[in-house]
Amino acid sequence: MAKLKTAYFCQNCGTQYPQWLGQCKNCGQWNTLVEEIVEKSSSKSYSEKSKQHIINIIEVETNEEARINTPSEELNRVLGGGIVLGSVTLIGGEPGIGKSTLLLQLALKMKRKILYVSGEESASQIKMRADRLTELQNPNCYLFTETAVEKILHEAKKLQPDFIIIDSIQTLQSQLIESSPGTVSQIRECSNEIIKFAKETNTPVFLVGHITKDGQIAGPKVLEHMVDVVLNFDGDRNHLFRLLRANKNRFGSTAEIGIYEMISQGLKEIKNPSEILITKKWEELSGNSVGVILEGNRPMLIEIQALVSSAVYGTPQRSCTGFDSKRLNMLLAVLEKRAGFQLGAKDVFLNITGGIKTDDPALDLAVVASVLSSNEDVPIREHFCFAGEIGLSGEIRPVPQIEQRISEAEKLGYEKIFVSNLNKIPKRKLGISIVEVSKIEDFLESVLGV
Repeated sequence: MAKLKTAYFCQNCGTQYPQWLGQCKNCGQWNTLVEEIVEKSSSKSYSEKSKQHIINIIEVETNEEARINTPSEELNRVLGGGIVLGSVTLIGGEPGIGKSTLLLQLALKMKRKILYVSGEESASQIKMRADRLTELQNPNCYLFTETAVEKILHEAKKLQPDFIIIDSIQTLQSQLIESSPGTVSQIRECSNEIIKFAKETNTPVFLVGHITKDGQIAGPKVLEHMVDVVLNFDGDRNHLFRLLRANKNRFGSTAEIGIYEMISQGLKEIKNPSEILITKKWEELSGNSVGVILEGNRPMLIEIQALVSSAVYGTPQRSCTGFDSKRLNMLLAVLEKRAGFQLGAKDVFLNITGGIKTDDPALDLAVVASVLSSNEDVPIREHFCFAGEIGLSGEIRPVPQIEQRISEAEKLGYEKIFVSNLNKIPKRKLGISIVEVSKIEDFLESVLGV
């Protein structure tokens, strides 16, 4: 029988110490060490009859991973083509953002045997939410409200599901460890058992993870290293749109994103987000422009709104929603230094509509156009869009994947797109006029006539 031994774990980074310390030496946090009882496994001798042996990399045979296509095209895109058999996926996000809703919709629409394990809700609560989300009912969807990982895996072996959803990993506990659920040792032990079960039975597993106030998945960082895929479900709860991103993916790219809209019936996939994010205006208004950005490998058109007014209280305000405020200050300094616009004594407010947050530098051109349009009170033509980065010397710098951006603008019926003259423009015939600009002065003259 293995002996139980006490150790101290940092609740922030998971580092183990033999005795208590006031400060964790690894992450520098104070008063985060908690005493927990861990099981020390006995040493095992390796048998000479082991099936594993050293092999040359040239001799390794590669087979494409078997995948399960889900009813959600957005989820398939983010995962790289579907759920890989035997994979373990961890999904995190703010409370109430829609993690459980997304996975419950997946369980109800998939025509496979699903085991939905919940340690936070009762079976009746899940049933009520399922009735509200969709009219489709999967007769092979089974609920199990349990927190003991041994019982969960025992029932899973008897049921033999095609897919397992566990909501959430922080609520599970193992009988081998006497600490409370959610601690570093419990999360590590439960995750180890679940991953071992997934690999042995070739059953894909989805784990829901809580996050800290900093937006990181709670528990030891090693949890993200152990799983195959780490997804982040984010968005502003005051807006309808949700973005699903892959922070780690062993079976595909991390550049793809999925976009959903939260409605009363649950999460709805957004096939063409550009049409929804842009306001259909009946009249041209100053301060509005459209920028072409890339979220991963996916081009999108978003609307920028700017308001420039005289500072009332002496100190000018700089307020941004969805855009980096430091980058806005840099762009305003470039306008004042290189283009001669006196904006130092004026308030500047900037907003990206739809609750979208982006850090794509290709949005610089659209931001500058919006700011100067509001400052001069001259509206920008409705069918103009922009894609370009602005340097500190006022030059318009090229942006990557310009052909995809141009194609997206052309598809939505835009007549003219402003890009850097250093970009390699596609030679094929296009239905959109491309205006190449080199400096901020030339750009302002061609857009606003100033």
